[in-house]
Amino acid sequence: MAVGYKQLLAEAEAVVQSVTVDEAARMRDDPQVVLVDIRDPRELEREGLIPGAFHAPRGMLEFWIDPDSPYHKPRFAEGGTYVFYCASGWRSLLAARVAQEMGLDARSLRGGFGEWRRAGQPVAGRPAKG
Repeated sequence: MAVGYKQLLAEAEAVVQSVTVDEAARMRDDPQVVLVDIRDPRELEREGLIPGAFHAPRGMLEFWIDPDSPYHKPRFAEGGTYVFYCASGWRSLLAARVAQEMGLDARSLRGGFGEWRRAGQPVAGRPAKG
């Protein structure tokens, strides 16, 4: 194998700014910040998500970001800062790197949704429309 997941994560960590749960909780009130949940829909149904978060499944992310894609979502053309998160922070770190490469101001939530819940932060049941 030429490149493994550990190397991919290390490379992403070198270029992506990660935010702590406390930082993300403060950023949630900023209208220029979009929290993006990239987990599988089954994870959302089972565990909920951060209130106000926008759901963008990881498998569709590149297509939803690119304005030339037939699957483009306008939410990704609004500008601002996008804080990606997953269950533990690995998928979101890789997603934030791709989003940066595609021109977004992207961050990753360190520790992901699991850390958010352990910190006692609020959890909602359904994703925000976007």
